[in-house]
Amino acid sequence: MKKAFVVLLVLALGAAACFAVVYRQVSRQAEIDEASPADVIVVLGAAQYYGKPSPVLKARLDHALELYDRGLAQRIIATGGQGPGAKFSEGEVSRLYLSERGVPAEYISIENTGQSTMESAAAVAEIMDRMALGSCIVVSDAYHVFRVKQILSERGLTVYGSPRAWSTNDEWVRAKRYARESLSYILWRVGIRI
Repeated sequence: MKKAFVVLLVLALGAAACFAVVYRQVSRQAEIDEASPADVIVVLGAAQYYGKPSPVLKARLDHALELYDRGLAQRIIATGGQGPGAKFSEGEVSRLYLSERGVPAEYISIENTGQSTMESAAAVAEIMDRMALGSCIVVSDAYHVFRVKQILSERGLTVYGSPRAWSTNDEWVRAKRYARESLSYILWRVGIRI
């Protein structure tokens, strides 16, 4: 009985240490803007409402526009599929929003089938491969950037993270988002795709 307890304790401590290391990586990446010249800006999708971007998606798109206007990339890939009952995909809404603000439609590609970060990132890697693009700037919420960077980097791409500005100064909210993203990253690493 004692031996089983010790084994469980060691496993629990190991899992806690692993979680703490990943949590630190996620939170550290969230504070860094690595925006550098790249082949393309990748904007991760978020909710859209009746063909209009949600506040989260709008903030991501506005940040991508700033990077585009600075001349850091000439192309943009917008991601995001269509939720149940929706008439538009997040990618389509993003393309319309960007083109209405001066980005030529022919420089905007969309990934509009992904229903998760993993699916969207895999589709982006395929799009970039077909277009012979090797580097990207990932735009998403700060807590999300680390995992997306890791997924795309594993596909052989050079990836720079550029998080949009936080919408909250509430440290508890940030901590919860870091924790959720840390768990999502660990699950992805061990082969559980979410």
